[in-house]
Amino acid sequence: MLQDRLYYQEPYRTSFTTVVTQHAVDEQGRPFAVLENTAFYPTGGGQPHDTGHIADITVVDVEEVDGEIRHYLETPLVIGGTVSAEIDWDRRFDHMQQHTGQHVLTAAFVELFDYPTVSFHLGREFVTIDLATDQVSSDELRAAEKLANSIILENRPIEQKWVTQEELSAYSLRKQISVDEEIRLVIIPDFDTNGCGGTHPSSTGQIGSLKVLSTEKQKKNTRIHFVCGGRVLHQLGTVHDELSDVARLLSAPLDQAADATQKLLDAQHTLEKQLEAANEQLLEVEAASLAERKTIVIRQTYKNRAMQELQKLARKTLALREQAIVLLVSDDGEKLQFVASRTNSLTPDMRTVSSIVLPAIEGKGGGSASSVQGGGARTMPAEDLSELLERSIPVHV
Repeated sequence: MLQDRLYYQEPYRTSFTTVVTQHAVDEQGRPFAVLENTAFYPTGGGQPHDTGHIADITVVDVEEVDGEIRHYLETPLVIGGTVSAEIDWDRRFDHMQQHTGQHVLTAAFVELFDYPTVSFHLGREFVTIDLATDQVSSDELRAAEKLANSIILENRPIEQKWVTQEELSAYSLRKQISVDEEIRLVIIPDFDTNGCGGTHPSSTGQIGSLKVLSTEKQKKNTRIHFVCGGRVLHQLGTVHDELSDVARLLSAPLDQAADATQKLLDAQHTLEKQLEAANEQLLEVEAASLAERKTIVIRQTYKNRAMQELQKLARKTLALREQAIVLLVSDDGEKLQFVASRTNSLTPDMRTVSSIVLPAIEGKGGGSASSVQGGGARTMPAEDLSELLERSIPVHV
């Protein structure tokens, strides 16, 4: 019965005395109590449940099951009769701020751009709404945030009314009501009227403030991440601490951290280019050394060489020889990788080589008639794999 739900009648009430009408254990073995009346809000409508204490026992969850509100407890409640109970007000008020902020931001997107909200989630750190649009611009985000905060700053009253289905026609609803009985409207005058079963403050000013944090592309919708009230201060503090740490690491003032970071990234990019050029020069020298060998089959093993480097080294070596077959193997301690390539002046089909070698190392690979590559388990030393590659060449050169 609605009159038993104190969170609707007195949403600011933090403690109460009531009678235990039932204490039991559910199908999952969780102890719970049912009270004659309760100020504990059960999970519903996107808003999480309240927590607190009943007779000094911690309430860990509150759910409505078959019309009764179950207060799930940390330990079983073994007493009946009259008990004292208290809700966690900080948690409740945070939920009131976030939920009401969602109403305001949702209405702002409808008012300005006709973007309806299709879903809402109140998480531990952030609140999200999914808008029925595949794109929201930065200008639209700023405009909606500005309008939402202006409504908050005006401190408009928030009205809560119970109406019948017949009375609904007198109200301009943001979206269609999904219930036929116990219809509760949450009204911000001249801005938003919406059916809702959550808890809300008495005025918009108690939301404090609202800050949009980020957006996320969904399949056909756009998810907006935001926070309200105390969570805005928490986010501001967290971000300030992180930026302060970054500024200290960069030896730069806080307001110049972005510029200092960009300079560091530019320097890193320059060093990466220089390192890449130096590595190319080393490969050229290494390829020249391999190409100077008098044998047609050139074998070499390495430690911890990337496949891309093996392929580059093979190409550079072959470019310096008219006739050669290059067999390169790398061992990183856990797996073996190889490249087997030849000049176009020779005819062996290197795919035959890989078809023999890959099963021996339980590996996979691919390539063409002139060049193959692959990798697999470390079933043998790198030098043994190199010798197997040479023995697998179908035509002796």
